[in-house]
Amino acid sequence: MTDTDNLDTARTEAIAQIDAAADLSALEAIRVALLGKQGSISALMKTLGAMAPEERQARAPAIQALRTGASDAIAARKAALEGAALEAQLAAEALDLTLPAPEAPRGSVHPVSQVMDELAEIFADLGFAVATGPEIEDDWYNFTALNMPESHPARAMHDTFYFPDTAPKGGRMLLRTHTSPVQVRTMLDAVKDHPGGAPLRIIAPGRVYRSDSDATHTPMFHQIEGLVIDRDIHLGHLKWTLETFLKAFFERDDIVLRLRPSYFPFTEPSVEVDVGFALVNGKRVLGGSGDAAGHGWMELLGSGMVNRRVLEASGLDPDEWQGFAFGVGVDRLAMLKYGMDDLRAFFDGDVRWLGHYGFSAFDQPTLSAGVGARA
Repeated sequence: MTDTDNLDTARTEAIAQIDAAADLSALEAIRVALLGKQGSISALMKTLGAMAPEERQARAPAIQALRTGASDAIAARKAALEGAALEAQLAAEALDLTLPAPEAPRGSVHPVSQVMDELAEIFADLGFAVATGPEIEDDWYNFTALNMPESHPARAMHDTFYFPDTAPKGGRMLLRTHTSPVQVRTMLDAVKDHPGGAPLRIIAPGRVYRSDSDATHTPMFHQIEGLVIDRDIHLGHLKWTLETFLKAFFERDDIVLRLRPSYFPFTEPSVEVDVGFALVNGKRVLGGSGDAAGHGWMELLGSGMVNRRVLEASGLDPDEWQGFAFGVGVDRLAMLKYGMDDLRAFFDGDVRWLGHYGFSAFDQPTLSAGVGARA
C-alpha cells in the first residue's frame, strides 16, 4: 500500500471519528489525539523535516491536506454540537407565559436618602433652596469664618480629620465637621452675584465627618443645616420654621418645642431645641408637651441667630441683615421616625437591614400624601 493510500485511509478514519463524537468533550479528546502536540497528524507533520527535498515536495501537500481536512471537520462538528446544545437549552428553558412572573430581587432606597428627599420636599414648600459644598474643606470656611479662630476652644469639640495639605486661606485642609461652611460659601457667592447679597433662604444637606463611633455616633454621618438671611429676622421666625418643619416631618400636629439657651460660636444668641415625647412600648414617640405626665423632653437640634462676625466674614452688613441658622442630624431624624436604635447599622451594608428598612423607588415624598407615606 502506498503512502498516499495510507494518508487517505487516515483521513477517512479521522473524519469518521469526528462525525461520531457524541458531545463536545469527546470531540475535544479526538482533536487532541489528532492535532495535539503528541497527536497522530502532528507526528506526520514532524516527519517532513527529516525528508529529502524531493520527498518533502511530494508528501507535504497530502499531509497538509489531511491536517486541514481534520481541522475543518472538527470545526464543523463543534458548530453542530453547540447548535444542538443551544436548541436543547432553549427547549428546556421555554417560559410559560400563562404563569405569573417569578419575584425578581429588587433594590431599595436607603432610609437616609429617603429622609433627605422628605426634608427637601418640606423645605421647598417653605421657600428654601438646596445648597451644596465640598466635603474636603478649607480650614477657613469650616472654622475661622464661623467665628472659630485657631485658638478657639470650640475647635476641640469637633474631633477633626485633618489633611497635611496647606489650605488656600491658611491652616490645613480637612474633612468638614458640619455643613455650616456651605452657609458661608453661599453668602459669599450671593454677595458676588448681586448687591447686598440677601435675602437668602437655603438648606445644606450632606455628609460630615468626626472622629467618634458608638451606637449613636459614627465617623461619617449626615447633617442638614438651614439658613435664613433677611431684614428684621428674630427668634420667633426661627421657632415657627422649626415647629412647622417638625410637624410636617413627623406628620403630627402635637409637636411641642422648648428652646433652651446654649452656646455655639457661629450664633448669638444660641438655643438648643428640645421636643416633647412619650414612651410607647419602650420607644420614644415624639408629640405632646414634655411636662405632661409620662412625657419628657429630648434634645433634637441646635440653632440660633447668625453671629455678626459670621455675617461680616461672609460679606454682609450685620446692621442691615439678620438671620437664623439651625442644624440637625439626618440619621437621627431617620432613627426617631422609623424606629431604628443603632446608627452603625446605617453603614454596615447588611442586605437584610436594607430590605427591612429600605424604601421602594416609588415612595416619593409629597406633602399632599404625607412625606413618610409608602406606596
